[in-house]
Amino acid sequence: MANLSFFNTLGRHLEPFAPIVAGEVKLYTCGPTVYSHVHIGNLRTFLFEDLLRRTLEHFGYRVLHVMNLTDVDDKTIRGALEHGVSLAAYTAPYIESFFADLDALHVRRAEIYPRATAHVPEMIALVEQLIERGHAYESDGSVWFRIGSDDDYGRLSGFDLAEARRGDRVASDEYEKEDVRDFVLWKAAKAGEPSWDSPWGPGRPGWHIECSAMSMKYLGERLDIHCGGVDNIFPHHENEIAQSESATGVPFVRTWMHSEHLVVDGEKMSKSLGNQFTLADLSARGCSLRAVRYLMLSVHYRQKLNFTFPALDAASAALRRIDDFRFRLAHAPEAGAGDAALANASAAFVERFDACLMDDLNAAGALGALFDWVREGNSAIDRGLGVGDRERALASLARAEAVFGVLDAASWSTGEEASDEAAIVALVEEREQARRRRDWAAADRLRAELDALAVVVEDTPQGPRWKRR
Repeated sequence: MANLSFFNTLGRHLEPFAPIVAGEVKLYTCGPTVYSHVHIGNLRTFLFEDLLRRTLEHFGYRVLHVMNLTDVDDKTIRGALEHGVSLAAYTAPYIESFFADLDALHVRRAEIYPRATAHVPEMIALVEQLIERGHAYESDGSVWFRIGSDDDYGRLSGFDLAEARRGDRVASDEYEKEDVRDFVLWKAAKAGEPSWDSPWGPGRPGWHIECSAMSMKYLGERLDIHCGGVDNIFPHHENEIAQSESATGVPFVRTWMHSEHLVVDGEKMSKSLGNQFTLADLSARGCSLRAVRYLMLSVHYRQKLNFTFPALDAASAALRRIDDFRFRLAHAPEAGAGDAALANASAAFVERFDACLMDDLNAAGALGALFDWVREGNSAIDRGLGVGDRERALASLARAEAVFGVLDAASWSTGEEASDEAAIVALVEEREQARRRRDWAAADRLRAELDALAVVVEDTPQGPRWKRR
């Protein structure tokens, strides 16, 4: 296996990656709370996790990926009550929208997407285990985690328990508890809210216990990698560690990885500023979703990503360089022996590309290696390709595409584009026949029609070739 290194939030350092079982990776990522459509800040995290998974598979690991769907919490309950519908009816369209966004951005699906409402028995069992071990207690139908029982609390986030005061983010619930720092595991039922039976009376799970119970059901007590956004570090992931390790007595996660925030035009996203975009918002503006994926992957996951529309235009321009190279490569004639310089450049590219990915997912470095290689490839086409050069170059492109999922324009073509391709081919052929008849007026008219379809035609000694603009 490759010598991968990742920045582990637990300890704040870069360290070699070593899974619990050689060649296998148990990956858990925090999914959306399905009370609204996800915004591009959420999508930045999901795209980072997609890059991580693709990279692991690129280096030969077998990945079992679990991502939860939080469909019961204060926000989903509030929304269901305001709309007068059941929790399932309220969350269903947002779950559907979430998967549509993943598909639109070519994010590979996790193997399992457990919903919190379908795993309440597992959560109750975990809470019972914590009570038995003295780490939790019941009060007025609610159950609390006793933070004072965990001597290591705060080691992920650096949070100092001694400085915790009422109102801090440790917990701000209205239920009675022994210590203001304790956080809720099970909430006693309120009138009108959905609830489940439990040993402590009707109620519902707290947010933090959901992820611990679902991750351990599908991946076991010890995980290789747990991901989320930096806003999950405290209190959510800190509390996950506390309750999971207190229940099992074994280390919960080996490697914690977190993506930084996305900002828009240098400012934090907010509805009041009108800069909290969903993917549907960007589509309505005519933005290329392919460019959205490229932009979000081009910035290192531990750096803030400043989303701007000029940056999106630059992403489109970068992709056009790849598309133009692929187009030239497809139509360049091959003759004679292979180009040694191109073969050497391809080998150097693969080595540098992999080295960047192994260094904490250095996507910017990997893309830099790709564009240096594209420049060499264009020079090789200018010199003239030898037999086999095209196939070898396409193999290198495919290697990069498997990781980034954005470099092949054909895979992003819409059904409408595919259906009109036959018509374009017919127009190109009709124009070529007009040129052979020296009917320049007809040829010009047909070129204008193609131009209106955003199709560029190049006349070469080998015949016409076309591409979408």
